[in-house]
Amino acid sequence: MDVVLLIGRVLFVLLFFHSAIGHLTKTTPMAGYAGSQGIPFPWLAVFGSGLLQLLGGALVLLGLWPDVGALLLAVFLLPTAVLMHPFWKREDEEARQGDQLHFLKDVALAGAALMLFALFAHAGDDLGLTASGPLFDLG
Repeated sequence: MDVVLLIGRVLFVLLFFHSAIGHLTKTTPMAGYAGSQGIPFPWLAVFGSGLLQLLGGALVLLGLWPDVGALLLAVFLLPTAVLMHPFWKREDEEARQGDQLHFLKDVALAGAALMLFALFAHAGDDLGLTASGPLFDLG
């Protein structure tokens, strides 16, 4: 079971590491898009969200306070879904469908991150193949 959980953690964070690299290496062009969506301080928002994804993903992957890492990823995903993918505002049908898909993806991943948070916080030190136990105790 420990190996399955480790494989799941690896697969789960791949998306966040890939996205974090983009946020941290293409900050200026991504900030242009974020600014067009009405995000205040778009450069800082893009760079900060890249760091949030990198830190959250690393904590989950390494099992170092993995509950905190999962919570950080949920904190990134929910505002991103609402602020960056407001499909309900789009008049163009193709743009609406694209944003709706990204919105639902972010919401679903946030749900998965919250489930991971609860799993890590409930299982405590019984989770194998982690560098530390959780910070929170829901057991």
